[in-house]
This record gives sequence, structure tokens and C-alpha cells, in this order.
Amino acid sequence: MKSYYVYFVTNWNNKVMYIGVTNDLERRNWEHKLKIFPGFTEKYNVFKLVYCEEYSSIDEAIHREKQLKRWRREKKDTLVNSMNPTWQDLAQENLDPSTSLGMTKKPEDDTVES
Repeated sequence: MKSYYVYFVTNWNNKVMYIGVTNDLERRNWEHKLKIFPGFTEKYNVFKLVYCEEYSSIDEAIHREKQLKRWRREKKDTLVNSMNPTWQDLAQENLDPSTSLGMTKKPEDDTVES
């Protein structure tokens, strides 16, 4: 079964946040760290993986990504804090984000938008 991930990456001081979706979280994280593609994450040095959710459907993952992108920053921060209160880089030293975060296939229903 294929997995898809919605993830948050941030810069060194957690001031800039990027939300993305991928089918290969490890590869995508390295692309951010190595600044493979020009754009927002390269310009603002966004590389630190602080949050992720796993889905079995690309449509579900894209829907969730769009939902999260509409949220106010404070609500995104609260979500990260609930799973990763120290905002550690989950990809550093071969950490497995799914075990580090207790990640589930679908998060609790929090569809109320701010």
C-alpha cells in the first residue's frame, strides 16, 4: 500500500513555515535540506521537518494540505505543539516521524477553520 504525507517544514528559528504533500517523505526532506528546487523553501531556508500526517489516498492528503494552508498561523503552531512541543527536526538522526509523532492515518476531526 502506498502512503502519502502532509508535512510541515520550518526554518532554524521556526518563524517561516511551509506545508507540503509527498509520497516519499525522506526524499522530499532531503530535497528541502539540499535546496534542490528554487522557490519558497530555498529562499527562506526552510528545511526542518516538524510535523507530518500519513494518508493512504493522495486525494485525502491533498485535501488536508489545502485545509491546513487555510489555517491561521496560531492554529498551525498549536497542531505542531500537540505532537512535537520542542519543534525538533524529526528527520534528524534517522528519526522515524511516524513513531516520533504517534502519527495516525487520519487525524482527529478538526475541520473548524480559523
